[in-house]
Amino acid sequence: MNEVTIVEVGREALFIILKTAGPIMLSGLIIGLIIALFQALTTIQEMTLTFVPKILVIFVAIIVFLPFMMTTVVEFAQRLFDRMIALG
Repeated sequence: MNEVTIVEVGREALFIILKTAGPIMLSGLIIGLIIALFQALTTIQEMTLTFVPKILVIFVAIIVFLPFMMTTVVEFAQRLFDRMIALG
């Protein structure tokens, strides 16, 4: 195993992290922007108003995207294990 392979595995791992966490973080960002816009338009400045909808949307996003996230991580792990086997 040389340096190029190690960098490639690290790059792929970072891409998988972004690919699996991205949809959940994006849904949290979108609902945060919608709530901020709602608060700005109605001049409601309640701090706790942002937490409950964000938590609900993030839980729903986790439930919706969990199969995609699991298959992505499992496929990455299988590729990584195949590389380990090829080394030995």
